[in-house]
Amino acid sequence: MNDQQPYYETMYILRPDIAEDEVTNHIDKYNKLLEEFGGTILDSQMRGKRRLAYQIAKHREGIYVQLSHQGDGQHIFKIEKAMRLGEDVIRYMTVKQEGPLPAPRPSNKSTAQSENKDNQEANVELKEKQPVTDPDDSTSGKNDTKIKENAES
Repeated sequence: MNDQQPYYETMYILRPDIAEDEVTNHIDKYNKLLEEFGGTILDSQMRGKRRLAYQIAKHREGIYVQLSHQGDGQHIFKIEKAMRLGEDVIRYMTVKQEGPLPAPRPSNKSTAQSENKDNQEANVELKEKQPVTDPDDSTSGKNDTKIKENAES
C-alpha cells in the first residue's frame, strides 16, 4: 500500500454574509472545478463561520472551507485562479502535504449538534443531583439575626 503519496490541502475563506445554501453551492462548484482540472478530491469540509485574526476586505468574520485533494500540481494554479476571480472568496491558500492520506470525516455541523445534546443532557443531570438549599438556612440570614441582637442590646 502506498499511503505516503503527496496531496494538497486548500483552505479558503468565503464572505460571511452569504446564505448557507449558497455556501454549499460554492463548495460544490470548486469541487467540480477541481475534478475538471484533473484533481481528485480526498475530503471536503465546511469548518464554519469564525472570527478572522485581522480584517479582510472589510470583513471581520469568514466561512472557512478545507479541501484535501490529489493531482499532478498543475490543477492548483487553475483552481486558485477561479478563487481569485470569484467575488465570494476573500482568502485562499494551498499547502502540499506528505504523509498518510486524509480519511473523510463527518461534517462539523452534525458533530457540534451531537455535542450540544450531550452537554445539555449532562447539565440536566447535574441540576437534578444538586441539593436544594432553603433560603432561611443560609449563613447570611444567621448573620442578620446576630446583627439585630447586637443592635438591640
